[in-house]
Order: sequence, then structure tokens, then C-alpha cells
Amino acid sequence: MTRLDEPENASSHNSSAEQRLGTVGVRKRGVDATESRSANRLWWDADADDYQAEHGGFLGDDDFVWCPEGLREEHARLLGDVRGKKVLEVGCGAASCARWLVGHGAEAVGLDISAGMLRHARDASRRSGTPVPLVQASADVLPFATDSFDLACSAFGGIPFVADVGAAFREVARVVRPGGRWVFAVTHPMRWVFPDDPGPTGLTATNSYFDRTPYLEIDGDDRATYVEHHRTLGDFVRELSEAGMRLTDLIEPEWPSGHTQIWGQWSPLRGRLFPGTAIFVCTLE
Repeated sequence: MTRLDEPENASSHNSSAEQRLGTVGVRKRGVDATESRSANRLWWDADADDYQAEHGGFLGDDDFVWCPEGLREEHARLLGDVRGKKVLEVGCGAASCARWLVGHGAEAVGLDISAGMLRHARDASRRSGTPVPLVQASADVLPFATDSFDLACSAFGGIPFVADVGAAFREVARVVRPGGRWVFAVTHPMRWVFPDDPGPTGLTATNSYFDRTPYLEIDGDDRATYVEHHRTLGDFVRELSEAGMRLTDLIEPEWPSGHTQIWGQWSPLRGRLFPGTAIFVCTLE
């Protein structure tokens, strides 16, 4: 459920969420787990209506779209056969992926930190006629028993917003049974090198790939109103391994021909030159 817009220019576009939260600027500094959870709960509650108004049509009520490039689970089959499987969607937002899973024979649960997003999930369940159980919690503290699920997935949800991604992976490893899969999509780490601009400005490298300092939006008291964490590809691989997961594939979707939609920093211009999304396919050992 990553924000997928232009965070470096956040204070300039003056969204309604930023107005409600009193966002006055951006900065980079250390952030612990508590501040990360608090900021992102506040942000996604404040932005839920605008996010769904802008992107709900693309994501659908009961579709499984992995990324702005439009890769769908229907075609990618990264989770394998889900019939009869218990599946956890981490950072579910409006839970369109979870409803797709239910429609394909799975027993799915949607988890999100934001009550605002879960409200949209309930509304979409009523519209579609496909209810799914919903749980409000953070991706790094999963309120489920050990070995509760066969699979877990996340399409731009939760993972970019936790201070300790290793803790989130260990929680997934705890609740998913051995031999199960964990598949998650995030902004491709190399995108942090470039400004978040879908146009020509977004083609020039300006930031260090190796700078892991969290990105924040702040209010007048320096309180974080939005937090996002950068990890390199190597960071992800090491943390997955340490959590007892085996990386079996890394998907970097190409921008498809004829796809003209601009979504935040994602655009045909940038998409034809370098990847915008990384999808990690893992097996629990």
C-alpha cells in the first residue's frame, strides 16, 4: 500500500491528507518502530479516501494487481495454486487482492495498520459480495498463531513502512507453515537513486543508493506524518535469508506496451528505461 506518489515534493502538492496532518516539509533522520507505526497509521487514515478515489479503479474491488506496471496474479501465478489455501495479505489496503484470492478458492485474511483503509475494504466487500476477515495491525507484529497460514503476500503493502524489515520477515516466517510461500512487491530499490518525478527530471540520478536514512514528512513540531524506509536489494536478500526464507525468484516487471497510465513516479518514460517494481518470491524453509 505504498504511497506511490512524489514524496520529495510532498509539501508542494498540498494534498488534503497533508493539510489535515499539518505537514510542512520533508527530512531524513532515524526513526524507530514506534514512530514509524504511528506516522503511517496517521497518514493512511488521513489519505485513505483520496487514495481510493485516485487508484481504486485501477486496483479494482476483487482483482490482484501486483504493481503500477499492471502485472496481475491471474497471469503471473506467483503464489501458485491457491485453492484451499489459507492466505494472509499483509498491508491489504482495500483488500482487493484478498477478495481475488477468495474468488479463486482460497481462505484469505486482510491485515492493515490503517482503520481508514480497512473501512474501504469493508465497503468494497459489500459492493462485490465477497467478504474477507480484516485485522488491524502492523506488519512487524502479526497477531496470529504460529503456522496459521499456507501463504502470505503483499502488493506494495506494509513492508516499506516498518523500521525493522527483518522483524516483519520473521513474523511472516512464524505465521506461515514451512514450505509455504511469501511473495511481496515493493518499489524497486534503484528508484531511490532518482527524484520521484515521472518526467525527464526523474531520469537523472541525484541520491545515493547506499543511503538507508528513512524518508520523512514532518509537521511543525518535527513529528513524522509519513515515513518510508529504503533497503538495497542486498539488504532484502540478507534479511530474508536470516528469517529462514529461500529467495526463489525476483521479478522486475517491464513496462508493457500500450500502458499509458502515470501513477506518481511510475510512467512509460521511466518504465522503458529501468524497473519501478521488485517482486520477491520466497519459500519458507
